[in-house]
Amino acid sequence: MPKTLNLLAFDLGAESGRALLGRFSGSRLSLEEIHRFPTGPVHLPDGLHWDVLDFFQELKHGLALAAQRSAGNLASAGVDTWGVDYGLIGRQGELLGVPFHYRDRQTEGMIELACARVPKEEIFAITGGQFQRFNTLYQLLAMKQRGSASLRSAETLLFTPNLLDYLFTGQKLTEFTISSTSQMLDIEKRSWSGRLLKALDLPEAILTDIVPAGTVVGPLRKPIAREVGLERTQWITPAAHDTGSAVAAVPAQRDDVAFISSGTWSLVGIQTPVPIVTPEVMRYNFANEGCVGNSFRLLRNVSGLWLIQQCRRSWEQDGKSMSYEQISQMAAEAAPLVSLVDPDAECFLNPADMPEAIRQQCKLVGEPVPSEPAAVIRCALDSLALKYRWIIEHLEQTSGRRLSAIHAVGGGIKNHLLCQLTADATGRPVIAGPVEASAIGNLLVQAMALGELSSPAEIRQVVKNSFPTVTYEPRETPMWDEAYGRFLKIVERGR
Repeated sequence: MPKTLNLLAFDLGAESGRALLGRFSGSRLSLEEIHRFPTGPVHLPDGLHWDVLDFFQELKHGLALAAQRSAGNLASAGVDTWGVDYGLIGRQGELLGVPFHYRDRQTEGMIELACARVPKEEIFAITGGQFQRFNTLYQLLAMKQRGSASLRSAETLLFTPNLLDYLFTGQKLTEFTISSTSQMLDIEKRSWSGRLLKALDLPEAILTDIVPAGTVVGPLRKPIAREVGLERTQWITPAAHDTGSAVAAVPAQRDDVAFISSGTWSLVGIQTPVPIVTPEVMRYNFANEGCVGNSFRLLRNVSGLWLIQQCRRSWEQDGKSMSYEQISQMAAEAAPLVSLVDPDAECFLNPADMPEAIRQQCKLVGEPVPSEPAAVIRCALDSLALKYRWIIEHLEQTSGRRLSAIHAVGGGIKNHLLCQLTADATGRPVIAGPVEASAIGNLLVQAMALGELSSPAEIRQVVKNSFPTVTYEPRETPMWDEAYGRFLKIVERGR
């Protein structure tokens, strides 16, 4: 009998964080969720923030639970989170302030300011990144503009997962996949762009060395190891960006498959051996981001199930509590393709009332205005599926690769209606699974770091051995083509 390796993944998303204990036999992986906690934003007088110290306490609790479940025999642990956000560390090793949330309004106008100093084409040529106002580059520029004392005092910038690495180990580093979300990385050299940072008068000295996914950071700090009962556990940085971990767990065996990492955000893309930095990629506002094994993913960030989550939140505030299952059933029974919007419209970034924002956007673009909750949700889901089609068609154009299927992973695939609508809208089969892709990729990259696996291809084979998938076949209907014509006009209007 081969020995079983106990590994722990912390996977933090915009709504919740999870601690999943993985048991790896060498060819198969099993999962047990041992802890879950909320990760929502904190509203402070100066804006929207993340409570990273609360995350730290929750992760310590997860480690203690893992110690119990594994009888103290936990080989390693690692954390992945969303991209772009960061904390600042002072000269005495202290955390300076509370890290900002990417949806905070501080970055309004920062893309325009940056492009007034450095031409947009030059920023893209260096970074190959998607222009999103919440990118690290624009968050730092916003801090610089307001004369932030924390920025002036900072010795080190650490992205959210690497900040947690530091709190647990005392080591300061930046993992490759998370660095690639910043729009500060020279995508060809795979190092920080001193030229861009200097042109924007931003401090390069606070940035750390970049290490590959699967780097062993070191042991837990001794006080933490004693507190949680794990004296021999190694801390490993997996693909620290949750999408990087999720894509590592896509069990695709062919190159003609697109992926959708579906959750609060939807990341729609393909894997490539090298970045693709062309005028077409810039025109469609795609990003080149890092993968396990130092390859890349060409993708577009889409608003995703954020629209549904915020509609649910608004209705709960009005006293109408509904589960996600109830919301999905309502949408399934609603008339299809009546109202459409671009899910990436600026008004959806952080509105006070998402259902009203959707209604107002429908009115603005000349679409029928949905009144009932079911119609609002159906509008959001239909629009997401059509945006996926738009991205996949442009991925084919920019890469020269015919994409015959879509592999969807992440928590969003539990919305079976959206999976079917995606197949219908794109005319391609959607292969859905696994749900916990980020945690699975996290765990198996840890196994690779420990020498138990040798390549991303072996990771994909383990995923295929361990977790089932469900295929949604497209249902041919002319109404999707007609709706896509309407949708294209909406997208063009907003560009």
